[in-house]
Amino acid sequence: MNEILDQLLIPHRFCGPPDSGNGGWTAGALATHLTRACPDNRASEWPTIEVSLRQPPPLDSPMPLTEEEGVTSASLGGAVIASARLVESELHDVDPVASDEAKAAEATYAGHTFHPFPTCFACGTGRAEGDGLRIFPGVVSGERVAATWRPDPSLVEDFHTYVDESARASVANTWAALDCVGGWAGDLTERLMVLGRMTTRIDTLPVIGEEHVVVGASRGSEGRKTFTSATLYDTDGRVVASAEHIWIAVDPAAFGGVTP
Repeated sequence: MNEILDQLLIPHRFCGPPDSGNGGWTAGALATHLTRACPDNRASEWPTIEVSLRQPPPLDSPMPLTEEEGVTSASLGGAVIASARLVESELHDVDPVASDEAKAAEATYAGHTFHPFPTCFACGTGRAEGDGLRIFPGVVSGERVAATWRPDPSLVEDFHTYVDESARASVANTWAALDCVGGWAGDLTERLMVLGRMTTRIDTLPVIGEEHVVVGASRGSEGRKTFTSATLYDTDGRVVASAEHIWIAVDPAAFGGVTP
């Protein structure tokens, strides 16, 4: 029997395509409802969590949450939108990139020339400073993509949920920072995709106002699926969090996006 828990709501600010939620933010927000996974201090290490996105996440629509056999699902109108579970997978970190190299790479970001979803909270070129994350990964050595990211104060985790002297970005925003860098590593300009599954391990939450580096790498493709990974590093080069993604090739027009 399903146990009714709470509900998940995605405010319009956290869209990916214009009419649906950013996949990473949605996945991270749902991950925080896995009660067995949440550390008392959210800035502490989190276990590895896998989130599958089954439908475009609706904006500003409360989605009831249920739990059954260790899987927490968000649904709307009887359809499962996303589901989350703990997994034992070992995530392999993407090799680091120096911050100056990552910053230089941002000028070559393919999204400056063409972006299928310029509204995207994580990587959209149409989002203003302090509104979107504006993570613009460009190609660096080793066939990776990388960008710098300085978390804005508006991204802060609720201070009631962790104990730390430094303000830190929320769990959902941390997942969002690890999201689209994978898509650009998989070359969104050639293969238009949306996030289908994201598996993430958080070692700590990113400090507000500090410069971080996000690095993404392609892990191949199979049919409509593309596999990528990403790692977030802090200003001292330490791993903050890592993720692996499965992307699904789509017609961007079906998601309110644009084509070249």
